[in-house]
Amino acid sequence: MKNREVFSNLITIPPVFIRLDGRSFHRLAQCWGLEKPFDTRFSDAMAAVARRLVSDSGLSPECAYTFSDEISLYLTDLPFRGRVEKIDAIAASFAASSLTIELESEHPLSFDSRIIQITPELAVEYLINRQSEAWRNHINAYCQNLLIERGLSRREAAHQLRGMPSREMHELMFRAGVNLAGTPAWQRRGVLVYKKSKSVKGFNPKTGALTDTVRSKVVTERELPLFSSPAGRALLSGILDL
Repeated sequence: MKNREVFSNLITIPPVFIRLDGRSFHRLAQCWGLEKPFDTRFSDAMAAVARRLVSDSGLSPECAYTFSDEISLYLTDLPFRGRVEKIDAIAASFAASSLTIELESEHPLSFDSRIIQITPELAVEYLINRQSEAWRNHINAYCQNLLIERGLSRREAAHQLRGMPSREMHELMFRAGVNLAGTPAWQRRGVLVYKKSKSVKGFNPKTGALTDTVRSKVVTERELPLFSSPAGRALLSGILDL
């Protein structure tokens, strides 16, 4: 019956991004009692999930970028011989179980997963694009929460904000006493988790000589520059080994 499995032979080649998105998390946010428009506990949990995906999932991504309920993983070496179904299933299920642990959730949760074929040169542009989406999500979250606090329903608030220029949304919040440019960096620019290598000198008891050993650790960066800036591009180029 194995030959009847749909897409079981569909494979991809590296590098790729795996993008994970939470399913119906706006409903679960109420069950978890999350603060609006942003909840530090949830952000910390998503960053911890990203860290688990980098260090413990077996997928071995070079880095993970997360904002809101989204995580993007960059892989230059693919497990499972590049089988798309297998990679998507493992990534989504590992993320869901990890977030359940981090939030101690009593409610079932799930992620969807998709693979984006990329080139090394386009990897930086992909992350610039996702960080731009994090900024748009940040503005919309603050404005929608303000309108709901003023008595609009979620649907009415979304309708009023649809198509509103960014400068008008900034002005809306500024009149309410909130400078969006001064909100925490992780809300505006997301969180990046990556492997950082360093050379450590040690003593080899067999040879009696000092040796250099390369060790890596997983770093979580919550004070990110704009990826589109020279500093941001330099950071990403170093992490992605471009």
